Amino acid sequence: MKKILVVDDAKLNRELLQDMLNNDYIVETAADGAEALKKLSAYQDEISALLLDLRMPVLDGFGVIREMKYNNWMKQFPVLIISSENAVEIETQCLELGVSDFIHKPFESSIVKHRVKNAIELFTCKNQLEQTVAEQAKTLKKQYQIIQMQAEQLREAKPFNQLMMEYRSAIVEVETKLKVLNAEFSQEYNRNPFESIKSRLKSPESIYEKLERKGFPVTVESIREKLSDVAGLRVICSFPDDIYRIAELFCQQDDIILLRKKDYIKNPKPNGYRSLHLILSVPIFLSTGKRYMKVEVQFRTIAMDFWASLEHKLKYKKDVKETDKIVAQLKTCADSIEMLDYQMQEIRDKIYYSNE
Repeated sequence: MKKILVVDDAKLNRELLQDMLNNDYIVETAADGAEALKKLSAYQDEISALLLDLRMPVLDGFGVIREMKYNNWMKQFPVLIISSENAVEIETQCLELGVSDFIHKPFESSIVKHRVKNAIELFTCKNQLEQTVAEQAKTLKKQYQIIQMQAEQLREAKPFNQLMMEYRSAIVEVETKLKVLNAEFSQEYNRNPFESIKSRLKSPESIYEKLERKGFPVTVESIREKLSDVAGLRVICSFPDDIYRIAELFCQQDDIILLRKKDYIKNPKPNGYRSLHLILSVPIFLSTGKRYMKVEVQFRTIAMDFWASLEHKLKYKKDVKETDKIVAQLKTCADSIEMLDYQMQEIRDKIYYSNE
């Protein structure tokens, strides 16, 4: 049977609560805060709940709570305040100190029993959940340390470094081809179809984690054959039709092979994400001959990229409040961005093609 401690300077209140709770709990009592602390020190591992009066001689309820916080006892069992006071300021102060609930005087037997029972159950569930989260965090930390160790071994392996050099070379090839197209448009049409190119090479940690998650062996051959996003470029275009025009011209080049295409502009993701994704096979030229490498190229407008950057931060940032509301706002913004992109494209057409 669980043990609870009732602390109240009024003997009648102690006896009333003892009678109400005796059938379900072993009830210990104390007449003031000082006596309560002695019993807490003696029985802290056995107590399931503390019912505490605020106004008492020797040491009041707030003094008991301060001592409990100092000794880290507030995390061991719930504290329920028994008081005739209903002041919002008092209750707020108690809640800020970590109190679980309130039982107001005069006592009603059924309410007392339910509040004590609920407080114990909720506190137990909370502690179990915190323990589970702590254990999972510890496990994830160990897994991350293993990934870092394996990634470091991968990073130091000569075949891996050779492969990364080849991916970097493929990025250079794609960048060069895109810059040539941009220069041609600038010469022929007096405008640039894209604003910038961003490139990235997946880190050894990310490569290792993805291979492990997908159940592939951690080898150079697996990286080459199973992963298509080790080398990536993001092309930021001015207008939606520039995206399709540049992508089409690029894929028409006779040494470029289109492996896969995902059009999230015409078919946006449910959250509003828009982008054109191409998985390409691109040739690089080594001393040993020509070799084809996989490269992922993403095409976005400036507005699409701005939206995606903010959505990415939401996805990976911890402790964000009102997440559902922000997700809904982002979806609304994505729809507005689509409209804005095409309106801006229409204005551009009026500027450049009005005399044709």
